Amino acid sequence: MWVFLLMMSLLLCPVAASTARPDVKPGCQDKCGNVSVPYPFGILERSCAMNKHFFLNCSSGADGQPELLFARNFPAREISVLEGTLTASLYTAFTCYNETGSRTDNYPQSFTLGSGPFMLSDTRNVFTVIGCDTYAGMTNYEFTYGAACISLCTEDVNMSDGNPCSGSGCCQTPIPKGLKSLNYPLSSFYNYTNVSDFNLCGFAFLVDKKSFKISDWPLSRKPKYGKDAYTTDIVIEWVVKNETCEQAKANQSTYACGTNAKCTYPENIGQGYRCLCNEGFEGNPYLPEGCQDIDECKVLKNPCKEGTCENVIGDYKCRCPRGKHGDGKTDCQRGGNGINKIIAAVGASIFLVVICLLLYMICTKRIKDKNFKENGGKFLKNQRVRIFSEAELVKATNNYADDRKLGEGGFGSVYKGVLTDNTVVAVKKSKGVDKAQMNAEFQKEMSIVSQVNHKNVVKLLGLCLETKVPLLVYEFISNGTLSKHVHDKGSRILASWTNRLRVASETALALDYLHSLADPPVIHGDVKSVNILLDSNYTAKVADFGASVLMSPGKTDILATKIQGTLGYLDPEYLMTGILTVQSDVYSFGVVLVELLTGEMPNSISKSGEKRNVIQHFISALENNHLFKILDFQTADEGEMDEIEAVAELAKGCLNSMGVNRPTMKEVSDELAKLKALHQKSLAHENSEETDHLLGESSQSFCKNIASPPMDQSQTVISLQIENYTNSN
Repeated sequence: MWVFLLMMSLLLCPVAASTARPDVKPGCQDKCGNVSVPYPFGILERSCAMNKHFFLNCSSGADGQPELLFARNFPAREISVLEGTLTASLYTAFTCYNETGSRTDNYPQSFTLGSGPFMLSDTRNVFTVIGCDTYAGMTNYEFTYGAACISLCTEDVNMSDGNPCSGSGCCQTPIPKGLKSLNYPLSSFYNYTNVSDFNLCGFAFLVDKKSFKISDWPLSRKPKYGKDAYTTDIVIEWVVKNETCEQAKANQSTYACGTNAKCTYPENIGQGYRCLCNEGFEGNPYLPEGCQDIDECKVLKNPCKEGTCENVIGDYKCRCPRGKHGDGKTDCQRGGNGINKIIAAVGASIFLVVICLLLYMICTKRIKDKNFKENGGKFLKNQRVRIFSEAELVKATNNYADDRKLGEGGFGSVYKGVLTDNTVVAVKKSKGVDKAQMNAEFQKEMSIVSQVNHKNVVKLLGLCLETKVPLLVYEFISNGTLSKHVHDKGSRILASWTNRLRVASETALALDYLHSLADPPVIHGDVKSVNILLDSNYTAKVADFGASVLMSPGKTDILATKIQGTLGYLDPEYLMTGILTVQSDVYSFGVVLVELLTGEMPNSISKSGEKRNVIQHFISALENNHLFKILDFQTADEGEMDEIEAVAELAKGCLNSMGVNRPTMKEVSDELAKLKALHQKSLAHENSEETDHLLGESSQSFCKNIASPPMDQSQTVISLQIENYTNSN
């Protein structure tokens, strides 16, 4: 009997150990081929998925094997409920030429993730270009984002693992948060004729950083077609729904988190929620039954240092052997009364806390000293710039609280801070995802802003070198961006032509200074209304030098390794050639002038709901004498209309498709300064005439009152008495 029971227990034990909790709804299939499909995703039946967005297609692939498809045409490789990701395959874009420069192959790439709660991961994916004469532009379907990557080389370069994709044979650029679609065609500068002996094809693709190996992409590679075509893995992030946890919990009928699961916000996404098992629980948090308690006594190896393990809901306890005391998780001690044990425990804890604090302070100081040294502190502390401590800026920004955030860009955020002397500042803090890249961006911006000093350029007050990536501290500009005042109909600052002309003239003055008077000269590279700030007196200040470059003496252009800037403001000549010039800033300033005149952003949507090219619409209105119909403000008189037409003609010149035909920034600044002076003279003349007119009326009235002042009854009596006295004498 005992032998029989022992044999049955041995047979049953492995069965119990191998029984896994289901990851799908009852009656639903959990795999498509060798890919697991956990809930909220589902296949075969729509009821197996949380909703239509999570229903995937399991069909037969090219080799006859089952293939899981996301969004109809993305082969899915892996789904992670814990990380909220879906890894899928995507065909690469490519273009090829022969030795004579004729194109033989061309396959651009474009795709969209659809309307569901899915987006491309900006932390896992990177846009990559391979080739020695390869240029790839990149936009989303809505044309709200644009970038480019250029890869050039004159000889066969080493494409082995460990080499960076820095623009020679391989170029990489990050994508922004929240992208749901991409379109990236390829082109070439010289049709590969200068590198044809070792490179005839260029490739462009989005790829998961973890799976990318540069050694897989030799420059001699040729494209393949059909089932052998080259693909890369991309990572797609998902949330349950684009709602906050509070909004989701308010409607329990659609709330996605099951029992023993909590609502959480995923990092680096910005909106929407996911579900996560509570501490001490495991399972699929999206299933109705939710997460189950973990029996730590069975799962963990030796969870108790001494004593016996007892499982409790969400945790476990350790019971010390008889005659010993303690929690059992760390140790059990013999003898002693309770008070002595408490005193000993408290003393040991205090000692441990003091030691930990000392170690923490020593380590923190060493890290800060190391960062200070690596960030050039020994050199910069002798320069005419204030060096802030990390503690100063943490206190000033209330530890970078969300309500102190002024704005966010591609490489970090800007926070409002108040120093101990009540000076208000703006602190630029990087995301710190890639320290090498962030430090390079910091060094570039620092080298520029530390050399410029102009009343219409935002002033650098100091920097902090104790952090991994240094922080820049700028003067605080209180009245926000020019874009806000142009497009916020509640703002009255730009209601008059006077202020619009003044802001345009001040901005042009700053750009002329950067191009002509700064040493060395600077190309701003991202001139737009968002980067023009207005201070407490509404004086224009040019800001954000993250895309700027310093020019060598005698040079006016530079070949960029990647296109930077904002779509709509970007110089089309720069976008096509990759060559950034001072005239690129002139074009972008021309777009700002159009924005000041019309109140419309580039690529805006018309009142009829259709997208239109604002620049072309503006030039057409100017050439057909319809300029007054598209103005965003009321003009005072014909004199102002003449000035507006002159500024419109100036904007048209700035927007010439060929950079050599555009005016220089100095010519633009001089013309606007001249118009501003004439406008002020006209205003002064009008005010003088009005004053003379008012003074003339007052003088006549005053003289008239002196000649015949009005008299009341008492004055009449006194006059009669004087007259009678005179007659009697």
